Amino acid sequence: MNRPQQPKTAADAPGFFSPQVSAARRFYLNLNPPKRAPLSVVSGGSEHCAPDYEIHRPTFPFYSVEYVVRGRGLLKLNKRSHELRPGTIFSYGPGVRQDIAADPADPPVKYFVDFTGLKSKDILRQCQLPPGSVTQISPPNEIQSLFDELIRCGQRGGRQSAELCVKLLECLALKIFESRAPRTGVETLSFTTYQQCRQHIERNFQRLKTLQQIAHECHADAAYLCRLFQRYDHQSPYQFLTRLKMNLAAEWLQQPDALVKQVAERAGFSDQFHFSRTFKGVFGAAPGIFRRLR
Repeated sequence: MNRPQQPKTAADAPGFFSPQVSAARRFYLNLNPPKRAPLSVVSGGSEHCAPDYEIHRPTFPFYSVEYVVRGRGLLKLNKRSHELRPGTIFSYGPGVRQDIAADPADPPVKYFVDFTGLKSKDILRQCQLPPGSVTQISPPNEIQSLFDELIRCGQRGGRQSAELCVKLLECLALKIFESRAPRTGVETLSFTTYQQCRQHIERNFQRLKTLQQIAHECHADAAYLCRLFQRYDHQSPYQFLTRLKMNLAAEWLQQPDALVKQVAERAGFSDQFHFSRTFKGVFGAAPGIFRRLR
């Protein structure tokens, strides 16, 4: 039922994982990495938990991040209880007690990655998920593709697999930080408002022009929206709108016969020079230079 202490050889690896699963994709790399290594991915995978899935561990030899994509269950980290549901992500490691139980009516499907090394705590601190903590990812499937790629690299077993898995773990930490959502209370309501406004901009960015128009259509105060975007996205709604417009303009500029003036007008800019300044502010290169980079 429990993952035992660190195995010594490949032959020991099957005992490293819980048998209370109906299906699984797993990999393991070096189960005894150098103690002074900066960061080493030890193992990872995905598990479809059985209805009777239970884990009770007083500690774990590695640092671990687990991520639920479907189903429900109950989690206790150092005796503090949390609900498991789609999008839940949590971490643990040495000295953190873990108790995990599936909801028999809706057992969870979850991903995990186990790692160690001198930078392990830095990685967890970077994504604001220190050992023994829980947060929520929004939308719930936002980081699933990164975990799938991690599994593919780990199972491939190539010469570069270990290094690739470390790089993917670092990317995963950045993505977790970017996708974290508040879990309860007033903070959840404000995050929902931010998400709804962001989605509205994404759907309508080609016709939207001003912050005031965004605020009006989202039924929110412009200053409040700016505070929400600074809190959750580290940019203003208008900056987000501008980047979407410039991304599309960059695609148009890649067309063989595209003219900067025509692209500027198509992007909603009456002044070509304003368009060029905005484009350079986003990408660091003027439209004319960008076209020559094709």
